[in-house]
Amino acid sequence: MAKQTLTLKLPFYQLNQVKASEFERLTALNTQVANDLLRFSKKERRELTSASFSHLELGSMWINQTIRNTNAKTKAKRFKRMWLEVNNQGYKITKSGELYTVSFNLYRGRKKRIPLEVHSSSQAKVLDKAILGQVKLGSLKICKSKKGVWYVLISVSMDVPEPNQVKGWIGVDRGQNNLAVAALPKSFGKFWKAGRVKKLRRKFQKTRKQLQEAKKLKKVKQLEQRERKIMTHINHIVSKQLVQLAQDYGMGLRFEDLSGIRQTSKQRKKTKSDASKNRDHWAFYQLEQFTRYKASLAGVPVESVPAPYTSKSDHRNGVIGKRNRHWFTGFDGYKCNADWNAAQNIGKWVGFSCPLNLQKTVSVMDAVDSKDGVDDSPPN
Repeated sequence: MAKQTLTLKLPFYQLNQVKASEFERLTALNTQVANDLLRFSKKERRELTSASFSHLELGSMWINQTIRNTNAKTKAKRFKRMWLEVNNQGYKITKSGELYTVSFNLYRGRKKRIPLEVHSSSQAKVLDKAILGQVKLGSLKICKSKKGVWYVLISVSMDVPEPNQVKGWIGVDRGQNNLAVAALPKSFGKFWKAGRVKKLRRKFQKTRKQLQEAKKLKKVKQLEQRERKIMTHINHIVSKQLVQLAQDYGMGLRFEDLSGIRQTSKQRKKTKSDASKNRDHWAFYQLEQFTRYKASLAGVPVESVPAPYTSKSDHRNGVIGKRNRHWFTGFDGYKCNADWNAAQNIGKWVGFSCPLNLQKTVSVMDAVDSKDGVDDSPPN
């Protein structure tokens, strides 16, 4: 059975100033330990244990993990900050009512128990499984955000089901006019419009320009982080709905392989200057990553197919037609939405073969949907 590893980011619940100050102090102490270790040779460093730092108040498990982390950073010359970290034997998660708590020996011989904030039902499900021993806990790391919020990062490994046997494939076309278009075989398509995202990107671009002119560079960075968070949130929502759609119809998901598209596709200067059209701002890979992760947990298979000619080929017969903005036109005058047509091709077809010196309309795809080909299309 396949394994899936994820990291839970859980803020401490109503952490008081005393504990926050202690975390700050102990993190500085831990960083000092890491920097002290760098003074030893690599051979000497490997022989050190927590006993070498018995004069410090930090727990032995935390010291040992810091030694391991420092040894792993073979090229480091100095650490700006080394977060406190411990393996799965150094902490425990418990639940009382609806409140989750984590307990650990941060000091030698003294155990702390601190409540956690759980923001989503998916996080709660994973924590419940961890308490019951149904998933394997990894290391725990205590970190601080740029806004001054202390939180823990908990690594969790779990078994994921083998991909289900599916009766068909849903093609997913990603773009800038539509974030995603999912098309069922010979059926309807579900559209995730990008209008609001484009408007948002233009707004952020305008605000960013004003801040840059005012030399408020810190605000510019905060704005970029906010924009990135919004897009990440949107991709989480779209990926969740894509996986749910596949589950509802008992199908798998097929994406076009867009690796290297930023290097291979040319952009006009005018296009690059518009944040809503610039492909460099297009988070297509993140959407696929999120979908693959969620699909693996749900047992939904995900495949990638070559991207060439998915937009220019007629989904009915594989003949190359014309694409004009949002519309595709076949050789016989047939018209349909270009993104839906591409999604149909991605779902139905697994390969393309086409000579580079095309002078006339030719069939470029091999059908795999049925014994006689899809929609009576001839084999190549």
